Amino acid sequence: MLKLKVPPIGMKLLESVEDMEAIPRVRRPKSIHTMDQIVAQATRLGWTVGITADDLIGDQCRFVVGLGKDDPAWHTGEHMKGVWFETVEDATRHQSAMHRVPLGTYRALVAAPLRKWSGKPEDTLGTPDIALFYATPGAMIYFINGLQWRNYRNFEWGVVGESSCADSWGRALKTREPSLSIPCFAERRYGGVLDEEMLMALTTEDIAKALNGMHALSMNGLRYPFANYGIQMDVRAGMAASYKS
Repeated sequence: MLKLKVPPIGMKLLESVEDMEAIPRVRRPKSIHTMDQIVAQATRLGWTVGITADDLIGDQCRFVVGLGKDDPAWHTGEHMKGVWFETVEDATRHQSAMHRVPLGTYRALVAAPLRKWSGKPEDTLGTPDIALFYATPGAMIYFINGLQWRNYRNFEWGVVGESSCADSWGRALKTREPSLSIPCFAERRYGGVLDEEMLMALTTEDIAKALNGMHALSMNGLRYPFANYGIQMDVRAGMAASYKS
């Protein structure tokens, strides 16, 4: 429906390292990574990747997904002063604006292509907490249109700026709500996110809802990609195809 260039993935938080290690053919990092790189390995390479807090470069990555132990210094944002923000006060406000999974419950995380998740309780992977996919802005608005087809709601998303993983997988893991983000510098530099890509994170139930909505839109002749009508054409013939008057 969306002509995706890369397949969607699933992500799940685990309460024990043993649960992560029990997943068949799970790959464990041999180097220290950003969370963006872990997502990219699942998305771009099709790997099933399992991590703990020790596999991530720092608390900026760990805390978004609820891994690691709290450090009061992180909340000040001191490490971002002079890099992304002019003052410590600006950095502190940024840190407090980030959506994060509460610390203390989870010890590991697994990310894998969505096709590998069976949804069956007896399967080691089972059902992901959230799914994620990259798409163009045009595909994203069509997907959102599908979500809004039935039981309409107005979506309001924020832009935290750098560390925008908090806007996508951080927010979705925390709230289980559809979460759209403009991937940040780190995601593009370290995660290989393309310039034209946006990121959506949400539950598989919401994906099913959006798919049903997009099928309904397709029956109305509203399909992606959108055919360009022409910026100087008389618009009446085109509008008449969708609206009665």
